[in-house]
Amino acid sequence: MAQRAVLGTCHHDCPDSCGWIATVDDDAPGGPVVVKLRGNPAHPYSRGELCPKVSRFVERVYAPDRVLYPLVRDGAKGLGSFRRASWPEALALVRDRVGAVIAEHGAESVVGWGSAGNQGVLSHSSLDQRFFAHLGATRMTGSMCGATAGAGVKTTLGSARTADPTDVRHAELVILWGTNTRLTNRHLWPFVEEARANGAPVWVIDPVRTITAESADVFVQPRPGTDVALMLSVMHVLVRDDLLDHDYIDRYATGFEDLATRVASWPPERAAAECGLEPAVIEALAAAYGSTQRAFIRTLIGAEHHQHGAMFFRTLACLPVLTGAWRVPGGGLARSVGSWFSTAVDDDAFALPATTADHAVGARPRTLSVNHIGRWLADPAENVHALFVWNGNPAVSAPNTNGVLTGLARDDLFCVVSEQFLTDTARHADVVLPAATQLEQLDVVPAWGHLHLGWNEPAIAPRGESVPNTEMWRRLAAAFGIDDPFFDLDDEALLRRALFDHVDLDQLRTDGFQRLRLPEPLRPYANGGFDAPDGKAMLTNRGLPSIGVDVLPDYTPPTIDAAYPFALLSPKTYTRFLNSSYSHHHADREAEPCVEIDPDDAASLGVLEGTDVRVFNDRGSLVLPARFTGRVRPGVVAIAWGRWGDTAAVNVLTSDTLADWGGGVAYYSAHVALERA
Repeated sequence: MAQRAVLGTCHHDCPDSCGWIATVDDDAPGGPVVVKLRGNPAHPYSRGELCPKVSRFVERVYAPDRVLYPLVRDGAKGLGSFRRASWPEALALVRDRVGAVIAEHGAESVVGWGSAGNQGVLSHSSLDQRFFAHLGATRMTGSMCGATAGAGVKTTLGSARTADPTDVRHAELVILWGTNTRLTNRHLWPFVEEARANGAPVWVIDPVRTITAESADVFVQPRPGTDVALMLSVMHVLVRDDLLDHDYIDRYATGFEDLATRVASWPPERAAAECGLEPAVIEALAAAYGSTQRAFIRTLIGAEHHQHGAMFFRTLACLPVLTGAWRVPGGGLARSVGSWFSTAVDDDAFALPATTADHAVGARPRTLSVNHIGRWLADPAENVHALFVWNGNPAVSAPNTNGVLTGLARDDLFCVVSEQFLTDTARHADVVLPAATQLEQLDVVPAWGHLHLGWNEPAIAPRGESVPNTEMWRRLAAAFGIDDPFFDLDDEALLRRALFDHVDLDQLRTDGFQRLRLPEPLRPYANGGFDAPDGKAMLTNRGLPSIGVDVLPDYTPPTIDAAYPFALLSPKTYTRFLNSSYSHHHADREAEPCVEIDPDDAASLGVLEGTDVRVFNDRGSLVLPARFTGRVRPGVVAIAWGRWGDTAAVNVLTSDTLADWGGGVAYYSAHVALERA
């Protein structure tokens, strides 16, 4: 049996972007077949390990229910009733129906909704930009994840760029704030353990007792949405006890005196009452943080999913400025490193200049929030009559699920979905176009948890008549008669346009990965250099009032409706379908959906463990068994995110209110009531 190894990179919306090796049997009956997928031991970050969610990826490629041919709906929307069609038939139908929509309702009635189901340079967003620009379609604004965190950090540091997460190994204190590292960022955990082996205590701050919290030296469990109060109180202690780097503050920050005045009103006793903690816990946290500059704060995107998510990151970013932690390796703040990849990837490579667009030259297209799909789909007055969906399953992953489903069921909406399986969204489509998997396409994958580009070589040709996203857009552009030389370029040529010249594409293909051309260790603010007009960190930001925000970090208590007294969290709990892509393939290996509740809260409702509870608010309801896991505090309930199909989709209940700034969405600012079912 002739076998060969093919280097690739996991494409999922995950910080780890692991390197992998596919083993291909070239002598298999019917042509080459992938027989094994394993981690690439040479990869400097993932180090040969793949997470459980891709343990069945080869099975996914060859799954009998995979969509391998174009499908055209032949039953009611939502039933998943389709007939097989040819590509020419499907493309003609899309062209004619979308053309009729544009003729009747205008080009802005066409919307393209793409998410991060594939994070590759080409797969995530490339030729789609040009396709929709030529049509004059409505554009999406905001982001379901990441943008709010970046916007918050930027208002303090001037840039969204922060530390290399792997530098945590140099720390003398590790604080994992609002991130479940062992589950959702598992390949960083060995770097955390390296710091701990060298004597660094690990603190975890989270409203849920996660598996990471179980592994902490100290666990702090504030009430959801109260973290900013905790941060202000930590700063109070730092100022009160003079645990500050005055030289760093004087040289590289503005507004310290105003900030000191603000935090003077936040003694530990006040914050403790707000957060549901003991004052001694806050004192101990502040003393630990202020006692060493090698204090490393790690956070990710979970905390941005509150109504005041940007303020969380704005305030958190002040801490390493006050202590001068940026001076040393193992000090500072690390969030997504995605913004560093603009040093290698040209974000504007595929944009179509407005002056060359076929629609009104120079006109600005209409925009809609990607997070409000449940609003603008369900409301015919928003004039959305044609929808393209790729790289996502908004019927599960977007908030306001019932609004999304109501909109998808509209008879006057023509919907095209690119997919590998009949997801809840695809079941409502008029046309489903078959999408290739990562083992079947060429791409380069940026990361947001480490500083390496990853190469992805196709291991096999696309199965059936499935195609990479780039080929789908080429075929759609041809069907619509779009004349644009970009659609004539092959994928490698597109990559060479998207990557800056210093990226060695040949070396990237040979090794499978390439670190960004950045200093090592990366200390972006060791000597100031903040991206602000005066080069200093903005403890006071005079520009914030222009967007209705205080110049200083400020705390706003979570809004609580007496009709819905329980805060609802929807954490990623399932190991094998952290991404909704996998819930139908791994459901047999994960716990059944449930609502986690504090036993005393359950007793007050007359609920016994294992009995069904109706969880509801003004957006929807679910009936789930109650579980006493010990993971949530009184007044809080949790329903794990990730399932789709005939099981519980928690986004029926979550909030689609936008965060304070940055364009993100406040999933976790949802409140519910409970009753016995």
